[in-house]
Amino acid sequence: MGRFNALVLVLLLLLAAVLLPGGCDQGVEPSHVTPTTPIVRVLLLENCRQAQFSATESPLIRIGAGPVHTLNFPSTASVPVVLDTTGWTIGTLRLPRGVLTINPTTEGSVRVNNLPYRGHYQLMPVGNDQFDVVNEVDIEGYLKGVLARELFSSWHEETYRAQAIVSRTYALYESRMNGPGREFDLYCDQRSQVYGGLSAETAKSRDAVDATHGIVLAYGPPGQERIFKAYFSSCCGGITQSAADAFGDPATPPLSEQLIGPRCNASPHFNWGPVVIAKTELGRRVRAWAVEHNRPERTIGDVDRLDIQFQNRFGRPVRFVLTDTHGVRFSMSGEDFRQAFNTQPGAGPTIFSSFFKPVNEPTDIRLIDGHGFGHGVGFCQWCAEAEAWQGIRHEIIATSAYPGSRLVRPY
Repeated sequence: MGRFNALVLVLLLLLAAVLLPGGCDQGVEPSHVTPTTPIVRVLLLENCRQAQFSATESPLIRIGAGPVHTLNFPSTASVPVVLDTTGWTIGTLRLPRGVLTINPTTEGSVRVNNLPYRGHYQLMPVGNDQFDVVNEVDIEGYLKGVLARELFSSWHEETYRAQAIVSRTYALYESRMNGPGREFDLYCDQRSQVYGGLSAETAKSRDAVDATHGIVLAYGPPGQERIFKAYFSSCCGGITQSAADAFGDPATPPLSEQLIGPRCNASPHFNWGPVVIAKTELGRRVRAWAVEHNRPERTIGDVDRLDIQFQNRFGRPVRFVLTDTHGVRFSMSGEDFRQAFNTQPGAGPTIFSSFFKPVNEPTDIRLIDGHGFGHGVGFCQWCAEAEAWQGIRHEIIATSAYPGSRLVRPY
């Protein structure tokens, strides 16, 4: 399936560092170093009881490592696929339990819930009558369905190419570091990066992937480079935050905070607010979030005040402290607070980032001077777009978002 483990990836990165000594200023011309393109496993549907499949050509199917069969789908209709304790039902066909693989005869000829994808599908039982649908696809094909979902169609081709490098690095890191031990590598939504499959692809997204084939970001002494988790978000608001502050990751220079300035001010969320929330409502949301994540904030009472506990060296808040009416204090990272604030909002207010100033009022908390959209770690998409229109090439756009990084091609 074209998979290789983390050790092989490191060796390939070392090879790429030798073959491609130039950094971002010299660029990396696309070419194949090895014939192997990695495969990624993308979770399309989770814990579902039924999925609709259709095909324009008869696919090949198998259960586990069993024999391969041709499955004849009706040419004009979708067929429900369901699972029970004894096995699979595909239309009128019965199959035993096990991992069901559906391999399209030609790429994109099989649709899941009316959406086509490259690669093939694995249906994984996760209970008596529930299953996950995982798309196994080579990483280059996967990225073509990502870029058009992550960027606006009107954006510059250099922004697309920079995003391709960032997204490839992120996906490769996730598949090699978090994929082992579970049945998938990546989610198809914002938990990883948004993936729309073949129907999402555009000429611009395909060109960007092809033009940067195999190129990733790496960090470390020459000859010892390693890829890293290349976080990205929509708009940093002028100051990024480190992955250590945002997510508790080990401190690493490429994922440190940067003072950017108003480069991404074309974003509609560069400035936002004020946002007002009742203290009782904020307490309810924080408790709901904390119960879901088994956090100590589940015992918080009604909120009395919200204060900035720590800022990073450039003045972006990275930690808040919530004090309830009993005087109990709860320290929360900015990203945890943002997620908690946006939990079960109903028709109430939400916030775009954790970059704001709180003002405590008698019954409400007012959030003012809000900036940015997303976590603000690493690559800022609106910054990249501004740089592209300034004539900056994608290699520099990508590497400048991660201090000390350089471009290598591991495959």
